[in-house]
Amino acid sequence: MEIATAKVGKHGSAKAKITGIDVFTGNKYEEIHPTSHNIDIPNISRIDYTLCDIARDGFVSLMDEEGNTKEDLRLPDDEEGAKIRSLFEAGQTVSVTVMKAMGQERIMAGKEI
Repeated sequence: MEIATAKVGKHGSAKAKITGIDVFTGNKYEEIHPTSHNIDIPNISRIDYTLCDIARDGFVSLMDEEGNTKEDLRLPDDEEGAKIRSLFEAGQTVSVTVMKAMGQERIMAGKEI
């Protein structure tokens, strides 16, 4: 994230240019607002789960620390997803990190426990 401010000019108040990166896609977004205004920001949470199973269709079975299961996420089709799959198929115990923001969830990382 990056924030740059412009001085007060002849057309009104000072402006702030805010550049942010989407945590799910990596796309860069920019917003320009007066510095006197408030803007909303997303609440991002990160939860670690233990990987229990990977189904043929790519959906995963995850378990949190309390023993609750979660089965509505798909393994990513990227490098990180391939790494998680190879660790799991090698018989390792795998921990995955799930990011949640603005009603979306995605597996972001995996590692051997």
